[in-house]
Amino acid sequence: MDYIAHPAKTGAEHQSVKTHLTEVGQLAATYAGKIGHDEAGILIGLLHDFGKYSKAFQDYMLLIIRELGADYDPDLDEVESKSLKGKIDHSSAGAQWLFNKLVPIARKLYADNGSLEQKLAIAVVQILALCVASHHSGLIDNLPSENGAGFQARLKKADEQTHLQECIQSADAEVISKAESIATAAFINDMVNKLKSIISKELTNGSDIVAAFNLGFYTKFLFSCLIDADRVNSADFENPDYSQYRHLKPDWALACQRMETFVTTLQVRNAVDDIRRQISDNCLKRAVDAQGIYSLTVPTGGGKTYSSLRFALHHAKKHQLDRIFYIIPYTSIIEQNAEAIRNVLHREGDSRPWVLEHHSNLEPEQQTWHSKLVCENWDAPIVLTTMVQFLETLLSGGTRGVRRLHQLANSVIVFDEIQTLPINCIHLFNNSLNFLAANCKTTVVLCTATQPLLHQVQNENKGRLHLPAGNELMPDVADLFEQLKRVEILDKTKTLGWSLEEITALALEQLRLKQSCLIIVNTKNWAQALFKSAQQTRQVDSDALVHLSTAQCPAHRKLLLTKVRQRLDAGLPVLCFSTQLIEAGVDVDFASVIRFQAGLDSLAQAAGRCNRNGRHPTAQVYVVNPDKETIDLLLDIKVGRDTSKRIFNEFKRQDFLKPEVMQQYFQYYFFDRSKEMNYPLKGTATNGANDLLNLLSVNARNPYGNTPLTLHHAFMTAGKAFKAIDAPTQTLVVPYGDGKTLIADLCAVNKKFDAATFNPLLRRSQKYSVNLFPNVWEKLQQQKAIYEIAEGEAIYYLDERFYSEDFGVCTEPCAEQHNLVL
Repeated sequence: MDYIAHPAKTGAEHQSVKTHLTEVGQLAATYAGKIGHDEAGILIGLLHDFGKYSKAFQDYMLLIIRELGADYDPDLDEVESKSLKGKIDHSSAGAQWLFNKLVPIARKLYADNGSLEQKLAIAVVQILALCVASHHSGLIDNLPSENGAGFQARLKKADEQTHLQECIQSADAEVISKAESIATAAFINDMVNKLKSIISKELTNGSDIVAAFNLGFYTKFLFSCLIDADRVNSADFENPDYSQYRHLKPDWALACQRMETFVTTLQVRNAVDDIRRQISDNCLKRAVDAQGIYSLTVPTGGGKTYSSLRFALHHAKKHQLDRIFYIIPYTSIIEQNAEAIRNVLHREGDSRPWVLEHHSNLEPEQQTWHSKLVCENWDAPIVLTTMVQFLETLLSGGTRGVRRLHQLANSVIVFDEIQTLPINCIHLFNNSLNFLAANCKTTVVLCTATQPLLHQVQNENKGRLHLPAGNELMPDVADLFEQLKRVEILDKTKTLGWSLEEITALALEQLRLKQSCLIIVNTKNWAQALFKSAQQTRQVDSDALVHLSTAQCPAHRKLLLTKVRQRLDAGLPVLCFSTQLIEAGVDVDFASVIRFQAGLDSLAQAAGRCNRNGRHPTAQVYVVNPDKETIDLLLDIKVGRDTSKRIFNEFKRQDFLKPEVMQQYFQYYFFDRSKEMNYPLKGTATNGANDLLNLLSVNARNPYGNTPLTLHHAFMTAGKAFKAIDAPTQTLVVPYGDGKTLIADLCAVNKKFDAATFNPLLRRSQKYSVNLFPNVWEKLQQQKAIYEIAEGEAIYYLDERFYSEDFGVCTEPCAEQHNLVL
């Protein structure tokens, strides 16, 4: 009998279960092999769809082919058809095979009950079986949840539901033989030693929490290898052309050559340019150093993008790494940095693109068969994405984000403006980076002018960054800041605060005196109000007025920033009102900046948009406090503002931008918020845990007491509780510029789905997408302004009447409609 894993389109040959299991095993072995765990990858790949050997599942395959077509998802455990109802569980059989096969071997190998070795041997089996059992849902909880589900329940599932014995009898001999050849005492012993190395340092230091976190993170890493292998193999089956670039290693020698050629073209026009060259040269010198965690502390405007790229390219060449990541706080900087990198590396005729931009998650979390085939998996030499996407890859549930995790191995990860890391993620973030650096051949570079003290946080046993002494890439940070001093911060706050009219008047005065002024505020409402207020004075030409916020799509913001730069370079007046998106790495040079009071790190970043290229001997950043500002729910901004007030009082008449002042700011800020760093949880649906770090490590408050299982991690519970930002956003494509055509094309392609066409469309649509908070999404839904490209796809677009040229997405009609609704 031919056992079908995936039905083919009309006329093509179906993919057999044997072929799918073998190829997924090979891919998973390649991914896991990056950290020396290739046999574990083969084993879970061979067994992940073992349940597809059952007659029940094959009847389901025939049903799909006959009634539903090849576009229906063959991996759904839940069958919805008049001809066949109920559940066909094809993911538990492989997990049960692994557990039944390996647990007796583990207990015989390590007979000393309660020993570390026996616990780790059981953990090996548990990790492998957990990956297989979870490969559709995302990692499940190890212990029972309130509804009785969980890993133990899957292991105890009756044979008539999992079809294990039938699958053993029906399976291809090559599959069983290969699995049995790996599932031996020697394999268990080798894996125990590998797990020991992952946790030995933490156990020696008495940090059970971090040791348990490491075992959980390893589980996620291996799970990522399986998920990506499964998705990639399915995509390759649908479109064999997808695989042509996958096995190409980046030519780092060529990239380094192009980088050095580019460096020779950079003119040294003034003292600032000379310092930038010195910073770049220092990064080049350090690129030959060993892999590890580094900091790059450079004043704003010091040329971190090119300097860090120079380090990363030469470091990747030296250590034969697979890729380079740039993790960026805001989508507004992705295009700018991507364009800068392309200018260095791209040439006509290159065999593949050097740079991938991953702006947002357009594909839904509850994935359709279509979205599984086109989901972004970060398979490119240089990947630029946001901190939100990075944290979701580390910590979210489901399968969409975690499939990317294994790509972080054997890489350089450059964090741009690391100070924007959410405070509640610090311990989780530190532990994750420590694991990657220690076990996955990953080099980390923390770039900023305002270096947070991640290596000095309290509660080392919960997660402190392992940043060795001497791993700052700049030889003399204090002297560097003194050399690049171009701006002074002036405290202009007053007791009753500044009114809208007063701030508008100050902005207009600065524009009149200095030709350009940037006003950075804490909320979108203030940005819009000030723009309208300046507009109503009729004192500023409309071309000189600019508004920027994340309610505008990246393509829209890029156009506006290009206009701003052109006017600044030409000496034309510019009055720009922006939220804080502009202050983290955006390359603009205003003569004057007004900043609403916020954290000192934000004020320093705002200063980096002022006199950036040293055109004036010195320039000023005016810090003002608005009289009516609602930021009680914006805790990061509120606490940062209050801490900067304390710094202003303690360091009067001093340079607020000095590294020692910034260090004092972060010591106050971190001390005040140390209890928030382990991601505190609210609500009751968390198995009694009070923070995410607990759920993803020892799970000490679990209500089930001792169990024979080594891992207690509540992966699914934690994944559902985690949000990279406090209010989760939803993404939609907006009808701005080419976005109109992309919306029409997405709708048209979906009517006759083709992954080869859909994938690039979805990727291009990221530049025309906006992430919306729930309250805005709800208002737009009430206005019937949101449409789905096709029922059930969960990819949405906006009615063009609700997109403004000035402000982006609006909750009320703000433009004429031109029949875009499809």
